[in-house]
Amino acid sequence: MLRPGQPAPWFVTGSPINPEFAFGSLGGFFTLMVFLPEEPEARADALAQIRASKAVRDQKNIPAFAVARDAATIATAQNEPGLYWFFDPSGAVSRLYYALNSEGAANPHWVLIDPSMRIFAVAGMDQTETLMNVVARLPAPDDHAGVPLHAPVLIVPRVFEPDLCRQLIGFYEGHGGVPSGVMREVQGKTVPVMDSTKRRRDAMIEDETLQALVRHRLQTRLLPEILKAFQFRVSRIERYMVACYDSQGGGFFKPHRDNTTAGTAHRRFACSINLNTEGHDGGELRFPEFGTRTYRPPTGGAVIFSCSLLHEATPVTRGRRYCFLPFFYDEAAAEIRAAYLATQEAQETQGLQNSEGARAQGASPASSAEVPAERAHQTA
Repeated sequence: MLRPGQPAPWFVTGSPINPEFAFGSLGGFFTLMVFLPEEPEARADALAQIRASKAVRDQKNIPAFAVARDAATIATAQNEPGLYWFFDPSGAVSRLYYALNSEGAANPHWVLIDPSMRIFAVAGMDQTETLMNVVARLPAPDDHAGVPLHAPVLIVPRVFEPDLCRQLIGFYEGHGGVPSGVMREVQGKTVPVMDSTKRRRDAMIEDETLQALVRHRLQTRLLPEILKAFQFRVSRIERYMVACYDSQGGGFFKPHRDNTTAGTAHRRFACSINLNTEGHDGGELRFPEFGTRTYRPPTGGAVIFSCSLLHEATPVTRGRRYCFLPFFYDEAAAEIRAAYLATQEAQETQGLQNSEGARAQGASPASSAEVPAERAHQTA
């Protein structure tokens, strides 16, 4: 069994509204999961306990997820206030949580997960009443540790001087931004997708002179601080980009992680350098696994954090937030990126060969999405 204090295993599985729900996208609140008994009466009782829980029903801090493995339940399951479903027809999620052993024997039980995505409590079905009493008395998410939590982020002021901040904003205004998507895994490829997760416009910097100017500031003012704080030697920079969150469009970026696809797995640290902190309200960074506190570096200042951390950009409510948003990685991560790109190139080549063969036989080639080539530079 999993024990309190252990990380809750992550998974991707189906739900009534999302065929690929990423469990790792949760965080910032308590989560209750039940691996349902096979007996209809015991199963109905477990669901009734969830529906009767005011803490769950209020949907404020404690969503509950029932894990269904049988086809009949999966076919009829519907989300309702406070009660949601994970579909586990293969039993993979159940095995992660020791609710199904290697021989296929079920071990139904409850799992309560804390806001930092760690196990808070585990209870058998015969302990349901005790567990529900625990749920009813849970503290607010910000208080679950008993002390204030601080996200493991680094804030570094004075990375860009005011003139450079104005120059980068001018670059954006002169070139205009394009709508920004999010990266998703689609048929083994990492591709940009436009959805409701983010509302932002981006302008890529292709001018090598401006890139060099920015890179010099990062090398001399920021990377030494990353080495000192995290003992990580940055050797690669991915993308030179000015982004804009506009209050008129309600600019935001919902909770996400930056390295969860094959094409982004090389990313080690994210960086957000504010270019006009005084020119907007909202648009702050929040790390839900570490509470509701927000982080707002000054103009020209940077906030650095691991790409594995769940984070969000809160909505901009006044003005426009301009920021410079690179990713950092090292030579070991560069090998991961190169291997991914080589795999994609090989698949593209095979796809072209198959298409040529299909044309020779009079068939139409299948279309395929491409992974955008993002510019990366060595820092030295």
